[in-house]
Amino acid sequence: MNFSELGLCDELSQAVADLGYTAPTPIQEKSIPYVLMGRDILGSAQTGTGKTASFTLPMIEILASGRAKARLPRSLILAPTRELAAQVADSFEKFSTYHKLSMALLIGGVSFADQNAALSKGVDVLIATPGRLLDHFERGKVLLTDVKVLVIDEADRMLDMGFIPDVERIVGLLPPLRQTLFFSATLSDDIKKLSDKFVSNPKVIEVAPPASTADTVAQHLTWTTPKSKREALRSLLQSEDVKNAVIFCNRKRDISTLVTSLKRHDFSAVALHGDMTQSARLEALQSFKDGEVPLMIASDVAARGLDIAGLSHVFNFDVPSNAEDYVHRIGRTGRAGKSGRAFTIAAGDDDRKYVSAIEKLIGKAIPLTDGDTAPAKTSAARSEKPSGKASKSASGTASKSASGSATKSASGSATKSSSDETAKKAENGRGRGKSRKSSEAHPGELAPPPDCKGNTLHDTGHVPAFLLR
Repeated sequence: MNFSELGLCDELSQAVADLGYTAPTPIQEKSIPYVLMGRDILGSAQTGTGKTASFTLPMIEILASGRAKARLPRSLILAPTRELAAQVADSFEKFSTYHKLSMALLIGGVSFADQNAALSKGVDVLIATPGRLLDHFERGKVLLTDVKVLVIDEADRMLDMGFIPDVERIVGLLPPLRQTLFFSATLSDDIKKLSDKFVSNPKVIEVAPPASTADTVAQHLTWTTPKSKREALRSLLQSEDVKNAVIFCNRKRDISTLVTSLKRHDFSAVALHGDMTQSARLEALQSFKDGEVPLMIASDVAARGLDIAGLSHVFNFDVPSNAEDYVHRIGRTGRAGKSGRAFTIAAGDDDRKYVSAIEKLIGKAIPLTDGDTAPAKTSAARSEKPSGKASKSASGTASKSASGSATKSASGSATKSSSDETAKKAENGRGRGKSRKSSEAHPGELAPPPDCKGNTLHDTGHVPAFLLR
């Protein structure tokens, strides 16, 4: 099937073809015809499957006729974060190449004056975060009584971030007769209950099991000690063929510490978290996108809305306390059918609980890295795992002898590895583009991503607009 068969006009089909897309994704194939019919949508698909295009494309078709009035947008797209809102704006600009439609992006960290100027001219599409939109409304700079199409994107993230009261207030300012498109990465009971407030007789569209992970991402789990996590991360960066990677931390204050530690060991890295100014965030993203800096240490602000084509790796320096965040984090790689690799570093009793919750959510165990074994207090399935060969911790500082039987000997001794060997690893440099002994795929996982070599920008032509602002 091609895009023209979904009911889109020739201009839209041409714009899509110009971008190199040949066939719609499942969420696009199922959503676009119903959006064009005027139906409300309750849609769910795992991250990286094209949800944004599933509503931007038919919206452009619907808005092709008509004209916007000053301060009266004709459609509204609500997104939970600046990055995601900017990503949607980027998609709109790309797909509307052959249409004369206007757009305004209302996000924090950007001049009110510039945004007011855009609103005063009249916009067909208004893309905003809830807080900044309410700021403009309270100043009398925007009216929402002419909105005909409302999109609530990443509704589950809105719920997690506490934005639902703002969203409810905004929806109360809209005309009751409108089309509402409600999209979420998951359709939990809470999300379905929430959607009842916004949609009317919606067409429910699900194209993936709830909280499933993409088959294109090879997942790995490594156990270490809390004090050895940084060394474990450096070991993985040196042994993996890392072209570019996002490294997630749970706490903002740990991000700068990790960046400093990596730089001390000759790695190049930048930080990205919600406490940074918008200009600093854009500068960090730009340097990462351009390939000037291969590693980005981020909070969950980057777990959604960050679309870097050809991202080769994701590392969870901290196991996410919310199991669903794991799905979104590793979804930054292995996008659009490409392959990627995700590693999670676990340590301590809390991580045992978090890993167990993640495995329950995704419905499968995360494979242990070669030579690694789970701690004694993990699930029974792992404690019974045969250990017929010596296993070493991910930090490379200790090794334990195994009995060769199904039950691990409790008296296994540990010995420290040579400090010279550790120093040698540290001298190996950045870990970028280094060949690794186990570059071949491990049993049961995908082959290393060949498309993650070279320059991302030149290879893919993918330039997110929010990185250019």
